[in-house]
Amino acid sequence: MEKANLFQQALDQGKGILRLAPNWVPRSFCVPGRRIKLHPDDYYILGGVRGGIDERWFSSTTPAKNGPLTGEHEGLSFIVFNNGGKEELLLLKDAVDELKGALIGDRIWNEYQSWPMYSKFFDNMGPLPHHIHHNDEKAALIGQKGKPEAYYFPPQVNNHGGDFPYTFFGIAPGTTKEQIKECLQNFTKGDNKITNYSQAFRLEPGTGWDVPPGMLHAPGSMCTYEPQKASDVFAMYQSLVNEAIIPEELLWQGVPEKDKGNFDALMDIIDWDLNTNPDILETRFMAPKSVRTVEEMEAEGYSEKWVCYRSDAFSAKELTVLPGATVTIKDSAAYGLIMMQGHGTMGVWNIETPALIRYGQLTNDEFFVSETAAKEGVKITNQSSADPIVMLKHFGPGNPDLSL
Repeated sequence: MEKANLFQQALDQGKGILRLAPNWVPRSFCVPGRRIKLHPDDYYILGGVRGGIDERWFSSTTPAKNGPLTGEHEGLSFIVFNNGGKEELLLLKDAVDELKGALIGDRIWNEYQSWPMYSKFFDNMGPLPHHIHHNDEKAALIGQKGKPEAYYFPPQVNNHGGDFPYTFFGIAPGTTKEQIKECLQNFTKGDNKITNYSQAFRLEPGTGWDVPPGMLHAPGSMCTYEPQKASDVFAMYQSLVNEAIIPEELLWQGVPEKDKGNFDALMDIIDWDLNTNPDILETRFMAPKSVRTVEEMEAEGYSEKWVCYRSDAFSAKELTVLPGATVTIKDSAAYGLIMMQGHGTMGVWNIETPALIRYGQLTNDEFFVSETAAKEGVKITNQSSADPIVMLKHFGPGNPDLSL
């Protein structure tokens, strides 16, 4: 069967909703927090040299940038298609390229010719180093795209906060550029102490943060749901974290070859005004905001909240369907989703939230909803009399429904 035809058949099979396979990503510089439901025997299944698996990527057409040992399709999501009784895996990226607006909507396709975001679980036992993501201009110098991102801390995967549930954001007001540059120059001398010039905020389950490009941040150790622009560009600016040395190559990987060794090039990636804003809590913190009045939604059997809403590059919602309820939820844009709690049906699919997943195992907890299906409305039935269905939904840029 012609491959292009398979993508349309997969979309038709799901009545506009694609089932996706789990997409696990290791990080060599991380220690897994073990809250993303991967089987305990599988966190290092790719080998110790690759590091532990502490990320699961959702609705991703973006390859992971994990160095020379990176797997062929690492970071890329696959569609699960039942082809004559046999489950076949198809790349979501190929489906987007083939189906175009029929899958992601003409608005997104015409502007980006791609699915321009993805989300993930980031699950580290300790904090990450203070690091930075480039804006489009700086990322273009190394052939990549800029990367805004956002965080939400789902209660369902945060039964413990890890070693350090606090995140450093930005640069403390009053800090000079010379002080930060000196920290970068001291990168190979042990602890460069760059977080001396930052401020940490305690992380609370059920809330989130917005992180624009150019902003220094050292994510804390909570399991994090992280929508972001379709890019994996970053550079580490902290040399020692949790007594672990960060390789110098991660400091320089975000600049062109000709600028390696040029500390001014590293400084130019920092958005100084953004980092030294004294109102970081007011401008970057995100408490959930209800889509409609709580009373109206609960009368219809559900509750829905915006959990990521400050960026124009993506947005995200948390949908709760009450026990025993059947609801039809309409959205104006295509989206991916991951199940957090409960079980039931969604359109033609059974949906469920596994407690434990083996590496390579297929699940019924992740899907991608086409724009047409989203606009027509997705029918969800909660088959439990006691347990709510909870799912997180990630959208591309310019969501027409987002008007907070």
